[in-house]
Amino acid sequence: MKRDTFFQELRRVLQREGFTTQAVQDGLLPVEWDGHPLCRITEGGGVRYWQENVANLEREQACQRAADLACMVREYTTLLEQAPPLRAQGLTGDFRVLADFNGTVLAGHQTKFGIHFVTWDRGFRWTGLNYGHYFQENYVAAKQDFAIRSGLVPQYQVFNQEQLTEIFHCCADTLNTNLNLSPKQEAYIRGIQAQIENGIPDVVDRIKAQEQQLAQPYIPQHTM
Repeated sequence: MKRDTFFQELRRVLQREGFTTQAVQDGLLPVEWDGHPLCRITEGGGVRYWQENVANLEREQACQRAADLACMVREYTTLLEQAPPLRAQGLTGDFRVLADFNGTVLAGHQTKFGIHFVTWDRGFRWTGLNYGHYFQENYVAAKQDFAIRSGLVPQYQVFNQEQLTEIFHCCADTLNTNLNLSPKQEAYIRGIQAQIENGIPDVVDRIKAQEQQLAQPYIPQHTM
């Protein structure tokens, strides 16, 4: 995998998540959080940091998030470099086959805004493509869509972001209510919350936005 491709894509992804980055130094990408140094990422997707830079829970979680993003970007940039081109009638542009199973294809496409992803169903005799689902830079959602469309994962086993947000909210309500939970029960619930946060880092902000919307007074609309 080309180092420059990986670091260029990773910088875009980190910046979308609120991180800032500096120029690559000695093969390492310096990453900052809230205006202060956080960690450095290697070309292999590893993370190095000084303990004083992750001295509280917020910064520790930010470092873990940066590590997760680096791992994800390393995965799909490596796949994209090795993937064969996607051939189909009417398709233009350099799309690469990242996964292909049971008549469904997951493709990656390098754009000036970064790497974008799309899933398609193969057409008649596999000469065309139908029903494209476009995910822009959302690799995780594209992989999930591919798994469901191809039959690798049954639809009923997958929760969407709205459902997961509500589950997280219910977990929080359960923990905040005096239900005399056992330590084991509480650990399970907190584990569910941590798992959801890994997939939806802004889940707490989503819940706050929902609560603020519900708290707004209802203003009836008058019609003539």
